[in-house]
Amino acid sequence: MDLKTVTYLIVGATFLLYIGIAIWSRASSTKDFYIAGGGVHPVANGMATAADWMSAASFISMAGLIAFMGYGGSVFLMGWTGGYVLLAMLLAPYLRKFGKFTVPEFIGERYYSNAARIVAVLCLIIISVTYVIGQMKGVGVAFSRFLEVSYGTGLMVGMLIVFIYAVLGGMKGITYTQIAQYCVLIFAYTIPAIFISLTLTGNPIPQLGLGDTMTGTNTYLLDKLDQVVTELGFAEYTTEKRLSTLNMFAYTMSLMIGTAGLPHVIIRFFTVPKVKDARSSAGWALVFIAILYTTAPAVAGMARLNLIETIEPNPGDHLVYDERPDWFKNWETTGLLKFEDKNNDGRIQMSADTTDNEMVKIDRDIMVLANPEIAQLPNWVIALVAAGGLAAALSTAAGLLLAISSAISHDLIKGVFIPDINEKAELLASRIAMAVAIGLAGYLGYNPPDFAAGTVALAFGLAASSLFPALMMGIFSKNINKQGAIAGMIAGITVTLLYVFQHKGIMFVQSTSFLGDMKANWFLGIEPNAFGFVGAIINFTVAAIVTRMTGKPPVEVQELVEYIRVPSGVSRAQDH
Repeated sequence: MDLKTVTYLIVGATFLLYIGIAIWSRASSTKDFYIAGGGVHPVANGMATAADWMSAASFISMAGLIAFMGYGGSVFLMGWTGGYVLLAMLLAPYLRKFGKFTVPEFIGERYYSNAARIVAVLCLIIISVTYVIGQMKGVGVAFSRFLEVSYGTGLMVGMLIVFIYAVLGGMKGITYTQIAQYCVLIFAYTIPAIFISLTLTGNPIPQLGLGDTMTGTNTYLLDKLDQVVTELGFAEYTTEKRLSTLNMFAYTMSLMIGTAGLPHVIIRFFTVPKVKDARSSAGWALVFIAILYTTAPAVAGMARLNLIETIEPNPGDHLVYDERPDWFKNWETTGLLKFEDKNNDGRIQMSADTTDNEMVKIDRDIMVLANPEIAQLPNWVIALVAAGGLAAALSTAAGLLLAISSAISHDLIKGVFIPDINEKAELLASRIAMAVAIGLAGYLGYNPPDFAAGTVALAFGLAASSLFPALMMGIFSKNINKQGAIAGMIAGITVTLLYVFQHKGIMFVQSTSFLGDMKANWFLGIEPNAFGFVGAIINFTVAAIVTRMTGKPPVEVQELVEYIRVPSGVSRAQDH
């Protein structure tokens, strides 16, 4: 059976599964729509959280970026994984104990201000819309290759699927759909990795295969990779930094605290019955996440090695263009892979020198999807990877869109403008807001500003500079008042956005020379996608200064902070 047919069958089966779950778990109340009724089992919630958090950036783009950035790409692994631990330990249990539906609702009540709630909603929308663009890019890339449709058509199909199960089911439908999507994406990610690791090293465990010797030789895989990239003029794979140590630190911290401030992940912890269940589901989610995140470096290294050895079998022995393999031709038709014969010799020359390099475009987002084709794995494996990439993108897109619709319907309409709205009308408003958000996401996703992971990194920076400090201070400081919180959020996100657009950081540039030109104008050499860490420092500082100038919050608010922090059973505090 040909690849296209197999892909349609596997992807179609998964889509039918998602739609069936959505119909089965249709939300009938606002509690179902916002927090899945509040009764999700911790293990199930951990699996859904993992799917919600592991987006197209994790599945499709992260390994692609590591494949080309090498050691410098470790910022994504360290930042995103460390950030989840930070979220699980410092924020999730306390927010669950507070017992509300959304992040803006917590901020509005903790800072006793509708103005603070509105600012939090605006920050949430900016973050979530930026993030969802990356998911739409992932959907378009996967569809355009494996279903042989245009990027735009792929987006439309993806939007339709999300519309059906997110608008119908709300958080209840999304939760159970994400459990299925996690199963799909994790099998899709690990099975090809096992095949390729066996082929290259004879070791069936990819995490160990990355540090093992190549089959039939005494050469370690990473040593071989360093050799082939340096022969083409690139820096060593295992030692190349992302610009500088300071920039890597800032990038890692931006991703880390940005993760802890992501509203669509935080609301997942409101879906479990008790506070201890929030802690338990956080632990399970970390286990499920670790399976993919420990596999990603192996996928990245092996994909880069396979790509180079296909195009440059030996140093100076360039592949004849007319003899290029089928996978090369297939990805060329998508426009995501492009060759230009600069010296008219009919051969493909790959080089770090941009004037000589004839592989003028290798979209980083294709590496995970193309890897099984390059390795000549069976069609069902290739089709499974396509289904996994779509599952990762759609699961996170649904969570983000729910966060946006909840912010609009629950925090703005009910929380501020129409407090006495009935539940039926609020549920309708939520669904309308979701539909509008899906349309906006598709429109912006049609012309994405970056690679999936680059766009997502920007979203993490915005979360780091706006919501994370407000949440941290709201839980661990009794003294921060509403004026300080509002000023801090506005200052943090404004400075970050201005820096991004001033230095065109919305583009995750590939050209080393262009990076050098831009770096001259960067603050301490920190690239814009990493500036969220600086924005967070500004947020904390402004909030502290303004609070000092305007006085402490009311006594009842200070008591609320004490209540949130004291474990249930120790004092009068009990789980909601």
